Amino acid sequence: MALSLNLPTAGGTLAPYALRGTAPVKPDAGVNFNRIAYSAAHVVADPMAAVDPWLQCAVDWETTIAYRRHLFSLGLGVAEAMDTAQRGMGLDWPTSLELIRRSLDAAKDVPGALVASGCGTDHLDIDSVKSVDDVIRGYEEQMAAIEALGGKLIVMASRALARVAKSPADYERVYDRILSQAKQPVVLHWLGDMFDPALAGYWGTKDVDAAMDTALGIIAAHPDKVDGIKISLLDKDKEIAMRRRLPPGVRMYTGDDFNYAELIAGDGVGSEPTHGKSDALLGIFDAIAPAASAALGALAQGNEKKFHDILGPTVPLSRHIFAAPTRFYKTGVVFMAWLNGHQKHFTMVGGQQSTRSLQHFAELFRLADAANLLEQPELAVRRMKTLLALHGVEG
Repeated sequence: MALSLNLPTAGGTLAPYALRGTAPVKPDAGVNFNRIAYSAAHVVADPMAAVDPWLQCAVDWETTIAYRRHLFSLGLGVAEAMDTAQRGMGLDWPTSLELIRRSLDAAKDVPGALVASGCGTDHLDIDSVKSVDDVIRGYEEQMAAIEALGGKLIVMASRALARVAKSPADYERVYDRILSQAKQPVVLHWLGDMFDPALAGYWGTKDVDAAMDTALGIIAAHPDKVDGIKISLLDKDKEIAMRRRLPPGVRMYTGDDFNYAELIAGDGVGSEPTHGKSDALLGIFDAIAPAASAALGALAQGNEKKFHDILGPTVPLSRHIFAAPTRFYKTGVVFMAWLNGHQKHFTMVGGQQSTRSLQHFAELFRLADAANLLEQPELAVRRMKTLLALHGVEG
C-alpha cells in the first residue's frame, strides 16, 4: 500500500496525497564529472542553544559538517558560507569564518574535495561605511582571514559597495584592488536583487547589459586571477550571452536555479570550450544532491538524455523553492534536508523556518516526491505530518 497523507491545497482545503514510491536515483561510483559543480550548502541551527534566534547565531557544528561530508561523498564541491548558508541573513562573519575553517579541515580527509569560500564585507556596520576605501578594507580583512586558512575565495557581492558606489568606476577600483592581491584565482559573485534587494544596481547600473560590460571589463583586466563568475539573475539568455564573452579559460558558474539543467548541458556555441557550457555553483544542489551527482555522472559518460531524465524533474521543485520572494529559498533547502533525515529538526538560524507558508511546504513535498528526491519516504511522511500538526492539521 502506498504511503499517503492529507495535504493542504491551493484552495485552502485538505486532499489525500499518495506517494509515487519511486526510489531516489543513486549516483554511479567512481565517475569523474566533466563539469565543476559546487553546492552552496546550508547550515544546521542548534535548537538547544539558549539564544534569541533573530539576534544571535548558534550552529550545530557536527551535523553541519556531516552534511558537507555527504556532499563530498557525492563528488560535489562545497561553496561555503554563501547566501544558502544564510550569510548576512542570520549567519554572521565570525561564525562564517569558523564554518569555513571547519569545512576546509573536513575537506582534507577527502582526496580531490573542492571548497571555495565566501569573502565579503558583511562584518562592516553598513551605516558607518562612507566610502569605497571602507569597502576595500572590509574585503581585505575577510580575504586575509580566509587565505590564512588556505581557502579559495568567492568574492561575494557587497551590500556596502552597492550603497556607496557612485559609478561603475568605483566597482572597477574595488575589484582591481582585490583581484590584484588574490593568492589564487577567485570566483566572482553576481547576485541579482531578486535574491537580495540591497544589491540592486550592482556594477553601477540597473541596466543589466551595461552591468555585464563592467563585470566583463574587470575580468578581462585580470584573467589570470579569475577562475570564473557565478551569476544568479534567473535569466538564461543573459548568462549565455555573458559566458560567450568570457576570456579563454574563465568559467561561467551558473547560479540560475530556474534553468540550470540546460545551462550545464550547454549548447557548444563559442570560440572557447568554456563558452559552450556552464559549470555550476548552485543552492539547489544542496536540496537535490544525489540527483545532481547522478545526472552529472551521466553527462560525463556522454549520456545527455539520462542527464536530462534525472535532472529535468527537479527543475519544477527548484522553481518552487526559489519562487518570489526568492531570498526565502533557504527555508525550502533546509526543509528538504529535514525531510530526508540529514538533520533532526526544522529550525533555522535567524528563525527563517517561518518565512514560507504551509501551502508552500505541501507543494514542495509533492514536487520532491515527483522528482524522486525523498530519500526515506516513511520518514518524510512522518515529518510532514509533524509539520501539519504544528499548524493545527491533524490526521
